[in-house]
Amino acid sequence: MSDSFVSFERSGLTQRLPSVLLVLGMVVGCGDGENPSAVSAPAPATEFAVEVDPMAIRPFVVQVPDAVIDDLQARLRQTRYPDEISGAEWDYGTNLAYQRELITYWTNDFDWREQERQINAFDHYKTMIDELDIHFIHQRSSVEGATPLLISHGWPGSFLEFMKVIGPLTDPVAYGGNADDAFHVVIPSIPGFGFSDKPSERGYGPAQMGDIFAKLMERLGYERYGAQGGDWGSAITRRVAAEHPDRVIGLHLNLVSAGPPPGVDDPEAGVPAAELERMRERQAFWAPERGYSDIQGTKPQTLGYALNDSPAGQAAWIIDKVRVLCDCPGGHEEKFTKDELLANITLYWVTQTATSASRIYFESRRGTGGNAGYIEVPTAAALFPNEIALPPRKWAEARYNIVRWTEMPRGGHFAALEEPQLYVDDVRAFFGSLR
Repeated sequence: MSDSFVSFERSGLTQRLPSVLLVLGMVVGCGDGENPSAVSAPAPATEFAVEVDPMAIRPFVVQVPDAVIDDLQARLRQTRYPDEISGAEWDYGTNLAYQRELITYWTNDFDWREQERQINAFDHYKTMIDELDIHFIHQRSSVEGATPLLISHGWPGSFLEFMKVIGPLTDPVAYGGNADDAFHVVIPSIPGFGFSDKPSERGYGPAQMGDIFAKLMERLGYERYGAQGGDWGSAITRRVAAEHPDRVIGLHLNLVSAGPPPGVDDPEAGVPAAELERMRERQAFWAPERGYSDIQGTKPQTLGYALNDSPAGQAAWIIDKVRVLCDCPGGHEEKFTKDELLANITLYWVTQTATSASRIYFESRRGTGGNAGYIEVPTAAALFPNEIALPPRKWAEARYNIVRWTEMPRGGHFAALEEPQLYVDDVRAFFGSLR
């Protein structure tokens, strides 16, 4: 269990006691005897036995130990920058001048404690599923009959991507919407990401993660619910819809994966020329940007030694992809503040999840769990123009029961963070049409 972030466990919320865990109250120690770790096994201090049902849903408070933040600051102050080709800009990767600017801000101005305050404004929980402690936000609406909605993130994102949309989804009236559009929102951290446990065995790909999320929704008591996802969240929620069509009322995707329909002599026949051109433009755009995926998909452990040891390296690795994947002609800070960027980067750092999060690429390439066939669940496709893939509608219809197809006027890969209003409007419209 990784509860060193939890300020306390409210054992009164334990719902059933088929088995009991012995939990020791401790203070956080050091990850390897030298470097403080927010998620490592802590050194015992005061000990007190608390009976905790492993099936219980336990309140969780984000509270990173001071030692972890102090260590981060020390490492940032000792950042050793590489050289750079004259006039390189971003052609070779993360630009040196911008990296210096970002690290300086992270060192002198970024306030993680303020980020914790904003994070803890939402309702966080943990529960054990398949021997992994899963972190999730469960923000219930005050509206009776609100629709339960499972939202899944991807890489290099986290649950933080959705902080702008939780309010409008759970309390639409307060944001100019209708009460009928209210949702009970569930946003888990993927195993290996954020405050969820890291899998210690092979084989945890999107299928296994989808199965865990389906069990989470069942444990929360939701018999019928919607599912939404982008990036790896698209693959995860697709698995949930494929395996539980009796429970998933609708599937909303902002990354639609669909290749040429199998068994078709000419898959381009009947496809509008503009859609084929757009698909090829995205393929050409993405081809030189896939290096990170190949590394994470083949040698995530090797990469992890660098990213887990250098916060500057972790920042550069993530920022390079954020800049490329947003619809930001003037630069990514047109859409994302430094605080938003660094909150996510810091989350990866303090949880030491650079390596474990990368492994989803490795596992998915090995096909653990198989690929879902045709998705019968009603599906909405929200296509943001700077997404990594934009398949023709006809190809998507061969894989999904497409009932809504929205071509967005702007936006990129991190839809909920970059274009929250477009995201919320489309989610509302889709699930509203299914009522």
